Amino acid sequence: MKKLIIWISLWMVAVTVASHAQHIRITRATGDKISIDLSGMTIGGDEASRLFLQTLQGNLSRSGWFMLGRAGHSEVRATGRVTLQGDQLVVECTVLDVAKQRQHMSRSYRLDARNARRLAHRVADDVVQAVTGYKGIASTKIVFVGVQDEGKELFICDADGGDMIQLTADRSIAVRPRWSPKADAIVYTSYLKRYPDIYHIELASGKRTIVSNQSGLNAGGVISPDGRDMALILSRDGNPELYIRNMATGRLTRLTQTSAAAEASPSWSPDGRRIVYVSDSTGRPHLYIIARDGGSPRRVTSRGSENVAPDWGPNNRIAFASRVGGRYQIGMLDPDSQDIAYLEHPDFADYEDPSWAPNGRHLVVSRKENYRSTLYIVDTMGDPQVRLHDHRGDWYSPAWSPE
Repeated sequence: MKKLIIWISLWMVAVTVASHAQHIRITRATGDKISIDLSGMTIGGDEASRLFLQTLQGNLSRSGWFMLGRAGHSEVRATGRVTLQGDQLVVECTVLDVAKQRQHMSRSYRLDARNARRLAHRVADDVVQAVTGYKGIASTKIVFVGVQDEGKELFICDADGGDMIQLTADRSIAVRPRWSPKADAIVYTSYLKRYPDIYHIELASGKRTIVSNQSGLNAGGVISPDGRDMALILSRDGNPELYIRNMATGRLTRLTQTSAAAEASPSWSPDGRRIVYVSDSTGRPHLYIIARDGGSPRRVTSRGSENVAPDWGPNNRIAFASRVGGRYQIGMLDPDSQDIAYLEHPDFADYEDPSWAPNGRHLVVSRKENYRSTLYIVDTMGDPQVRLHDHRGDWYSPAWSPE
């Protein structure tokens, strides 16, 4: 029985997907970018100031809203100073609409010079918000699984791929990490004690606790937006089923009743009232939605061979992996109309494990080619995809922080 449980859980981690449903292909939907001139930002000759400006430029370019322009030829101009005062990096930044001659923002910042990149992320997010009205993502984080030497470990990096740190060093198998609603903890499944259990890591303290170690499979843990409950997959009553676990009391509520099928990969709706998950109750993995309080599940992918790895984004769109034309692509589902759009990728690699950024525009995905897996940032509005980082190893199962 234990061998069967391990096989099922590994299948749920590895399986990816397809849909032959009626769909729309998204190629490029972005409008003209806003040209921004940063030549008015003066910096000192110190390394921290140079790192700040370099990071700021990269963050604004990656945001998808801006292109770096020249003095006298840009719609928006940023002026100010970046100075090193003792061990503090001080930034004064004013952003001006050139045509209307009005300020978008004027702010001052101060932070330890060792955190120059973090300060640049803050300023970039403020600029994006002030000029476009949209939330910036430079200060967010991405957690993912990496294979470099022995084991499959958890890593975290900034949204631009920098400042990567290793979170676990168990020489075991870690899968499907997910963030807590406040982005202060990670939940994931680990085979540290040979069988799949769900763990919780507090990022500030590093404290790790076992959340669920029921008999059999414990997988797919993801905390609800209000922090009260966790959706998870347990096989305590036989085959893998979808449950909700109250975080305060540990009380379990079983949501699915599929005696001859397996459920996997739950993801909460933004309002926490529904859960999308994968089930092979019809013989192949497809996406289903069920209310938080239970009831009858609703199948939301009707064609294709497999649809898996759903992530319900802040834009109320469900990103998932789908096998189309012999390769895995990223689909985006409207859960109400059940319309599906597929992102157009520039090559014939497999794209899997999508996770939404909190701006509802970007996705982080794993790209697999020639049996090697890397992480890419994909802009659903059509900007060229960008490799997250260039570190040695295989990287997959990413999750973008909610803030």
